[in-house]
Amino acid sequence: MKHHIVARFQDGTVLKGTSSDFVPTRDRFHLRPIDQAGVAAVDVDDLKGVFFVNSFEGNPDDRGRADVDRFGLGKKIKVDFKDGETMIGYTSGYSPDRRAFFVFPADPNCNNDRVFVVTAATSDVAFV
Repeated sequence: MKHHIVARFQDGTVLKGTSSDFVPTRDRFHLRPIDQAGVAAVDVDDLKGVFFVNSFEGNPDDRGRADVDRFGLGKKIKVDFKDGETMIGYTSGYSPDRRAFFVFPADPNCNNDRVFVVTAATSDVAFV
């Protein structure tokens, strides 16, 4: 299955493309960029997060609603990234000792379906 992915790196680089070999427990996956030929190897430790998106266009200014209650996705969480971005969503897999965890956006109409957050790219994570 191919996933539409926006790979956001800790250095600010962004790669958009598809991947069919992303596995949360692996150190690396491959991304076929939408605007380039070939395949890029992506090291998870270099990432801020892997954003599984519905559309590559999206709206970078739309952070979605944080006041939406969703059920069955775990506990509500606030993630502050080192680059200043904040995300509100739900997770059932966060632990400060884990390398990464999934967050489902609070707003079900958000362009992000889910986000694989790399813990090292966060400045603060708290349940809300």
